[in-house]
Amino acid sequence: MDLELIADMSAVVIIVGLIEVIKTVCGLDSKLAPVVAIALGLAASLGLAYYSDTIAYEAVVTGLAIGLSAVGLYSGAKNTTEFRK
Repeated sequence: MDLELIADMSAVVIIVGLIEVIKTVCGLDSKLAPVVAIALGLAASLGLAYYSDTIAYEAVVTGLAIGLSAVGLYSGAKNTTEFRK
């Protein structure tokens, strides 16, 4: 398995965790969580691209994919737990 793929998958889980911490500590509204997740994904990807030889548009696409994946993971987990209640 490619090391970049593993890093991207772990970034998704980390962003979901960060969103939960931000919601708890700062009182972030749940409706703004997807926007913050996408922003964190973009920031992480562009930050890594700055220190590596990744092209900027590849970093943007990767950051969007990471942020949107985090939103989907959070939404799927939330819907599953609400269904089980």
